[in-house]
Amino acid sequence: MQQNNPVLKRSVNIGWLFKMAWRDARRNKSRLFLFVSSIILGIAALVAVYSFRDNMQRDIDDQAKTLTGADLVIHARKPVSAKTQAVLDTLGNEKASERSFASMIYFLKNEGSRLVQVRALEGNYPFYGTIETTPANAATTFQQDRRALVDKTVMLQFNAKPGDSIKIGSVHFLIAGVLDKAPGQTGISATVAPVVYIPLKYLEQTGLTKIGSRIQYKYYYRYNKPSAVAGQVKKIQHLLDKENLDTETVESKKESTGKSFRDVSRFLELSGFIALLLGCIGVGSAIHVYIREKLNSIATLRCLGLKAWEAFLIYLIQIVFIGFIGAVLGAALGTIIQFALPLVLKDFIPVQLTIQISWLAIGQGVLLGLIISVLFALPSLLSVRIISPLNAIRHSFEKSTDPKDPLKWIVYLLILLFVLAFTRFQMSSWMQAAVFTGSISIAFLLLFGLSRVLMWTVKRLIPSSSSYLWRQGFANLYRPNNQTLMLTISIGLSTAFICTLFFVQGILIKRVTISSAANQANMILFDIQNEQKEAIATLTRDFKLPVMNQVPVITVRIEKINGKTALQDTAGDSRRAFQGELRVTFQDTLTSAEKVIKGVWQGKAKPEEKVYVSLEEGYARNIHVGVGDSIVFNVQGLLVPTIVGSLREVNWARMQTNFRVVFPTGVLEDAPQFHVLMTRITSNNVSANYQSAVVRKFPNVSVIDLGLILKTLDELLSKISFVIQFMAAFSMATGWIVLISAVLTSRGQRLRESVLLRTLGASRKQILAITTIEYLFLGAFSAGAGIILALAGSWLLAVFSFDTSFTPSLLPVLLLFVLICFLVVLTGVLSSRKVLNTPPLAVLNA
Repeated sequence: MQQNNPVLKRSVNIGWLFKMAWRDARRNKSRLFLFVSSIILGIAALVAVYSFRDNMQRDIDDQAKTLTGADLVIHARKPVSAKTQAVLDTLGNEKASERSFASMIYFLKNEGSRLVQVRALEGNYPFYGTIETTPANAATTFQQDRRALVDKTVMLQFNAKPGDSIKIGSVHFLIAGVLDKAPGQTGISATVAPVVYIPLKYLEQTGLTKIGSRIQYKYYYRYNKPSAVAGQVKKIQHLLDKENLDTETVESKKESTGKSFRDVSRFLELSGFIALLLGCIGVGSAIHVYIREKLNSIATLRCLGLKAWEAFLIYLIQIVFIGFIGAVLGAALGTIIQFALPLVLKDFIPVQLTIQISWLAIGQGVLLGLIISVLFALPSLLSVRIISPLNAIRHSFEKSTDPKDPLKWIVYLLILLFVLAFTRFQMSSWMQAAVFTGSISIAFLLLFGLSRVLMWTVKRLIPSSSSYLWRQGFANLYRPNNQTLMLTISIGLSTAFICTLFFVQGILIKRVTISSAANQANMILFDIQNEQKEAIATLTRDFKLPVMNQVPVITVRIEKINGKTALQDTAGDSRRAFQGELRVTFQDTLTSAEKVIKGVWQGKAKPEEKVYVSLEEGYARNIHVGVGDSIVFNVQGLLVPTIVGSLREVNWARMQTNFRVVFPTGVLEDAPQFHVLMTRITSNNVSANYQSAVVRKFPNVSVIDLGLILKTLDELLSKISFVIQFMAAFSMATGWIVLISAVLTSRGQRLRESVLLRTLGASRKQILAITTIEYLFLGAFSAGAGIILALAGSWLLAVFSFDTSFTPSLLPVLLLFVLICFLVVLTGVLSSRKVLNTPPLAVLNA
């Protein structure tokens, strides 16, 4: 017997395994193409983002000098001493200076006004790159006289043209040109804080440099030998630290810019990774169905002497090539998509981006696609090892898998570790990676559990009295080769991802639309001097506007904490407290946005007794102080010793003046100060007239129109939302491909069921109804589960991350639910049309 069976004597080699894998794949190429398509979009998204990241980093490195505009920049928050200025004057081979501050500009032609960032410039800055203007020569000629460069967004807003005049403080400036772009400026920064350049020599004449003005000082230096910058900065570092001066070099600019865009690329990479995970769910589920359909073939080969591990290798070879082909196609598509990303992200990019093919990104994408497709296919492939030859004759009831197979659990652990390691590669800490991986895992497990509960419930609770069409449609949810599990997870996760992004956007919008309530202020006036306080209040009332809040603001510095200065604080626990200036106020009662959570609030200081101040809890935690600690404040040269009497919880979302440090009355009344006034305006006309009157009579006073701020923030959120939706679209598209793949994968099973139903007398219309019922319920259940997950996740984010309530907008969610159900039903029915159109005899004869 053995001599007549040459197969048993044949020595199996690798070449034969590849030949068998190719022959089997050739007969199933259409189905295997669906497996390929499941991972193409995920790899495409990642390769596009990786390529964009590599190109961005290269351009940041190449253009860092242009972004900085100088070899060395020194920042100060206050005027430097004469001694320090003498040292600064010795630096560099060429120098330039800048003073920047927020101020109102007033257009004389149409009497419009707008809060802008004024930059008073002296010297030939930028030394690298150019200030782009229209006309082009305006950037080099505006310093010759009282001329200004005005940001193009402001020019468009007020319909202004070069040659018109603006008023800044007490000085009129001729608009020399339109500012198209300044060094390091992006579309977003121009929208949020539009820039106006003026000559530095006219700054004092504006009258905007009084006490209380928040002016930033910058000193720019160019070196003939840029390599000397680091050494020279090191020599004067002690002086810089003593004066609280910050430095920025080309290298530090390169690092900080790269870091900020790494955060953006991390989000984009994680979005693409989610799309890839969804595709891998499709691969894993499709391989599971594919292997089950191959049980007969595998069992027959086992009867002919094929070893279990050889059968496993045949299908592993197929999956490796499937993963490789899908990864290569995805990498090619991602390389094409990267050309669209600069268009999507153009408002966030400060450099001129040049797109090149990143072979490193392509290599990473191909390797990642290959690894992850094999990993997700292995749980199903491992079952090939334990297929018995008896399956050839007892396949209807012989078990082909062992649920206790330890290798499967090892593979599941490897998948989890791979996701954790990849996520850690994108994020800054293992904790963040663990939270992300845990969240994804919990979502998977919940959707997996829900799908199991659904199948169990439908199988046992559908009443026998229901219509046959309904019973048959629901029975398809738990029949062999059903798609309930795969579609619940893929569509549910896609829906959860999209809805969570939508809900988070709503939370952010809610936090910035705080002035919509009738009792909330929507206009703020600041930099009001003592002698202007009553006149501003009177002007406000003359316009029939309420004076809702008027508080003093004093600029102070921390000199000592518990007897230690910044130099004596060797441990460094409170070092950040000594950096920069603080703006504090004094009041005898707490506002409605403040609540004491520790200690006792004392609103009035008693003469010759200790002064008890109140600190905002978060600020106190950051500088490591608590109730009972001592702090010495430097108030414009006068040292004021205080004791921390209480800690407050502050609702920063309330539109009113909130402070990190609050003094009692009776201490700071005579200190140099300015005032802030808040009011509410109900119409655009009143707002324009009121602002014009303020700017004309009090040119040093700045006005923040929250209506304009909210509009700007809305534009900003819309642009960010578009970027998010662009990446989320990959997840939705991948989920849709998984849906198509699931339908077509089980088409053979459906053909047999269709033949049976048609033989029993079912019409084409009835089979269509059964299919529609199945996919309608699948779509509704999957979308509903995803929305519930999104609601739960968004509530947790709102409460614990954003510290706000969560009230979702239900209409858009309902529309998304209906849309997903419609797409699932439409895709299911259209993809099953061959089942509907194939006559029973054609299948029986096959």
